[in-house]
Amino acid sequence: MRTLIKEINTLKLQPIKKVIDDRIKEFQKVGRKSSKELFKELCFCTLTANFNAERGIQIQKTINNGFLTFTEKKLAKELKKLGHRFPNARANYIHTNQKYKDNLKKTLSSHKSSYESREWLEKNIKGLGFKEASHFLRNIGYENLAIIDFHIINLLAKHNLTESTRTISKKKYIEIEIILSKIGEKTKLNLAELDLYLWYMETNKVLK
Repeated sequence: MRTLIKEINTLKLQPIKKVIDDRIKEFQKVGRKSSKELFKELCFCTLTANFNAERGIQIQKTINNGFLTFTEKKLAKELKKLGHRFPNARANYIHTNQKYKDNLKKTLSSHKSSYESREWLEKNIKGLGFKEASHFLRNIGYENLAIIDFHIINLLAKHNLTESTRTISKKKYIEIEIILSKIGEKTKLNLAELDLYLWYMETNKVLK
């Protein structure tokens, strides 16, 4: 862990720090928007599961308000045209979840903690697992949840902090989240910030 902490602290002294700080501010701004805007961000996170994040961003920009109104058939047609890997399945998820577009913000704010919100999302939002629920909440300003994908697992495995794997149970997810929390404490970063640093270390990119 010591080597990884040193690498992160070195990055914090470089220009990438401002890029990450600005991205965190963008997430906080999204979190203050309407329920419909939050729903569109939820759709983005639904799209990125087992798909390319950059292409997901472009699809989100193109469809935009269509996430709120399109039929399942039209969503599938648009997603296919835009090159999504799973157009039919994702269209089904988004169309099914449209029932939450008007009250998503109120529902999330009714929970006592970010952990309760994540549990609710996993149980009620079709197509959203623990990772995607954490991703969505981070993208709307929540700061204490980890987004654990294979990039993060591979990086931690390199430093002998966990085993490399392509599948992860909820129990294992929580175990790795605790490891990341300890790294966050040592580097004085919340989990939202830490994720961006770790993702940058693995991909040389700062996305969302």
